[in-house]
Amino acid sequence: IGMFFQDGLTGSAWGDWTLYTDSPLRAFENELGVQDPVGFWDPLGFTADGDLLAFKRRRCVELKHGRISMLATMGYITPELTGKFPGYLSPSMDLKFADIPNGLAAVSKIPALGWVQMVAYAGYCELSGPTTRAANTSDYADITPGDYGFKVLTSDDPVELTKKLNAEIANGRLAMMAILGMFFQDG
Repeated sequence: IGMFFQDGLTGSAWGDWTLYTDSPLRAFENELGVQDPVGFWDPLGFTADGDLLAFKRRRCVELKHGRISMLATMGYITPELTGKFPGYLSPSMDLKFADIPNGLAAVSKIPALGWVQMVAYAGYCELSGPTTRAANTSDYADITPGDYGFKVLTSDDPVELTKKLNAEIANGRLAMMAILGMFFQDG
């Protein structure tokens, strides 16, 4: 089935990749996140038109979802390994942190005002970032994907910085798959 997605531009089944110099896929083969052994992988052809702004938008979204998934994965695992906070989650409901189950079972146990607080914080994080509209890729012209005004991954050495940024993308991709697997495991 992989040959259906190759469309003659990748792999050796249809020829040598070095001969396709005019392919729009060439526009992104040197971007961050293009890593061995797969290289640049776009089986559904989202980048077939070579639109740089659409690519930047997708990379911003990939980084954001990767970071959220890394936090979610750690949040899923940590209570099982380290235990839960002492005290009450909701004193008025006599609900302790220890009473909240791990995983998806916690969704039905958290009080409504707790969900309001989480949604409000997520909204604040979303609205305090770069102003972008999903349908308007021109909003991404002046944005560096993943740059939200503070630098966590830094280095004076460009090779080391590229290695760290590639690792963030790879770990984010892994975390997106991991958190989905944890959801399915819970049933």
